[in-house]
Amino acid sequence: MTAHIFPFSIAYADTDAGGIAYHGRYIEIAERARMNWLRGAVPSAGDVGFVVREIRARYIHPLRLGDDFTVESEIVKRGAASLDIEQKFVKDDSVCAIINLTAAYIGGDMRPKRIPEELLAAVE
Repeated sequence: MTAHIFPFSIAYADTDAGGIAYHGRYIEIAERARMNWLRGAVPSAGDVGFVVREIRARYIHPLRLGDDFTVESEIVKRGAASLDIEQKFVKDDSVCAIINLTAAYIGGDMRPKRIPEELLAAVE
């Protein structure tokens, strides 16, 4: 499976007083990358869709004000009602951070539900 590539630049609003990307922004940027990736993948009628059930972040090298980088998102494991996704923040071929998460697919009753095949086809 090919990774989805999402380009991004660190703006002033993304940094702390020292000009280093604030740790919480990584999660926000990862969410933007996932939303860009899933654009057009619409849940079935009456379903809520994907929600993050668990998330882990590992910071390796800091990103700084003005840095251009990409977020590489990829499904690493597929379950009947969930996806394990890895998102790497890559600058100049160097991995700066890795976010791993589990996204559960839920129906309108807020319970896990099998991911529809047409939705899987759209994200894979």
